[in-house]
Amino acid sequence: MTGVLSSQQIRAMIETGTLSGTPAILPEQVQPASLDLRLGQVAYRVRASFLTGAGRTVTDRLAEFEMHRIDLKAGAVLEKGCVYVVPLMESLALPMGVQAVANAKSSTGRLDLLTRLITDGGVEFDRVTPGYAGPLYAEICPRSFSVLVRPGMRLNQIRFRAGQAVLSDDALRALHAQTPLVDGTAMIDDGLGFSVDLRPVSGTLVGYRAKPHTGVIDLDRIGHYDPAAYWEEVHSENGQIILDPGAFYILVSREAVHIPPECAAEMAPYVAMVGEFRVHYAGFFDPGFGHAAAGGTGSRGVLEVRCHEAPFVLEHGQIVGRLVYERMDQVPDHLYGAGIASNYQGQGLKLSKHFKA
Repeated sequence: MTGVLSSQQIRAMIETGTLSGTPAILPEQVQPASLDLRLGQVAYRVRASFLTGAGRTVTDRLAEFEMHRIDLKAGAVLEKGCVYVVPLMESLALPMGVQAVANAKSSTGRLDLLTRLITDGGVEFDRVTPGYAGPLYAEICPRSFSVLVRPGMRLNQIRFRAGQAVLSDDALRALHAQTPLVDGTAMIDDGLGFSVDLRPVSGTLVGYRAKPHTGVIDLDRIGHYDPAAYWEEVHSENGQIILDPGAFYILVSREAVHIPPECAAEMAPYVAMVGEFRVHYAGFFDPGFGHAAAGGTGSRGVLEVRCHEAPFVLEHGQIVGRLVYERMDQVPDHLYGAGIASNYQGQGLKLSKHFKA
């Protein structure tokens, strides 16, 4: 067994108790190459973000950092700028040969809702070592908008892999020659590079910037909110924009990306030397994303961008990130966009599913 585990393998892990949930894991939580994780019944407001540390449990650290706890059963607001820890409904009993990595779901990232997985004994966010047996927790920090959450909501997802799954640059070039991964020249260097689109085919709209003082977003409301109440449009007539320090932007890649069925991919941040900004909050791309047989003809990647200390000029075609491709251990029995609710297949510049089109 070598590669990312597929939907049918995840279901087998549930059947054997490697993955368990209280209440039981639902069939719709299983994605082509990952499992959606559900919020539990309570949120702990903490003084600061923390890593558990070797030999310690999250419960130990909560005793140290907890300010108060919030019952989520009737719905509760997680406030912008605050840090919360929420026990998840799922737990793991990983075999020694399998590790796990977590990431925010696409809609979570597009709301600037920083969501990371923590575990007992963990020394990294979003990484679970082989052989881990124990509970899972989400650390949640709303950055741009306060959000209303309830038990069972799915803000992040977990992926399982065995052995060395990452494709080398040579393997990536061979795959691109066989099945084009982008609709233009493939920039392959430690993964597949992608650039920002600031010269749209029509019009001047190139992105959105989060407004600083907005209302609460109920994460159960789909297609409900007026974008103008939460976002400012970003326009460019010369192929460049200036990013403001601390501001959060939704932009789009110039390239249309394709993830073939035998692969999965993860968006990785580009090297810091290219500028004072960060791209990438939600980063899993499932097998079938942008794949013709799954209803796509290449899909552009939405970029979640935050500028750091200094204003920064971002220019059309500038490389801002890379996709790390991984081989699947088995081709999933269902693909992204093919017979499942896939909100972002065939996407261009697009806000999260909570906003009116």
